[in-house]
Amino acid sequence: MAATTPSTDTDASLLTAPNVASSSREVNGVRLHVVTAGEPNAPLVVLLHGHPDFWYGWRHQIGPLVDAGYRVVVPDQRGCNLSEAPDGIDAYRMSNLVADVRELIRSEGRESAHVVGHDFGAFVAWNVALREPAVVDRLGICNVPHPTVYRETLRSSLRQIARSWYVWFYQLPKLPEWMLRRNGMDNMVATLEVSSKEGTFDDEAFTRYQAAWQHTGIEPRINWYRGFRRSERPQRDTVVQPTLICWGEDDVGLISSMAEQSLDYCETGRLRTFPDASHWVHHERKAVTDELLDHLSE
Repeated sequence: MAATTPSTDTDASLLTAPNVASSSREVNGVRLHVVTAGEPNAPLVVLLHGHPDFWYGWRHQIGPLVDAGYRVVVPDQRGCNLSEAPDGIDAYRMSNLVADVRELIRSEGRESAHVVGHDFGAFVAWNVALREPAVVDRLGICNVPHPTVYRETLRSSLRQIARSWYVWFYQLPKLPEWMLRRNGMDNMVATLEVSSKEGTFDDEAFTRYQAAWQHTGIEPRINWYRGFRRSERPQRDTVVQPTLICWGEDDVGLISSMAEQSLDYCETGRLRTFPDASHWVHHERKAVTDELLDHLSE
């Protein structure tokens, strides 16, 4: 796939903190760009971004986690920013996204790690916990419900069906790509603006996001949603790992009742809600980082 030369670097050089580095990892047959920080032998935390994000979306959490004594690994998921973008929808089935995380953890010389996800990255995190339970020590989720809760809510809630309009739109061939790549990807910028509180993203951040989107283009990101629709359900529903859910209640895409319902599928779960925060709760509330640190240290 042809890529446009971005106007800014989108690797670990975006952060000025010491000992933060970019590397490439060959995992599960795909090359991933990975940002790492912290001592190599420290307890491992993997942070998974969603759409239309890239590793940079976890910039506020990387430093505090390292300061607390963790090794932090933040991949650009397949099809995003500096990672490889395989062709075709099937490459983005959930089984492949889960295998990427499992093999990324093994590339660190570990058998398991704490796994934290936001948005589509949280769907991946839920699925890693359900499909590969031995791989996850503790689970952290930001603003995405348990997969079973999401599926059942889509069957029963007209309000959630309406809010999930983009999921159906992304199933159309070619039209979503055309719409989102127009005018320097202004529609993608608008997605960030509409789904966040005022001031969450500034002009510098928008420039960096636009550069990241240009590396692989829009199609691989849309194929996440197409692949998700083609994915097999996990064989289990119950998450056995201790789970923290942080939820911004002003989420324009997801109704808040799903957060509480998700606890019913966790053996040990805790929910922290943020009434005045959006879908981008980990950007908008420092307390999310504090909650994650408390959760991982228990």
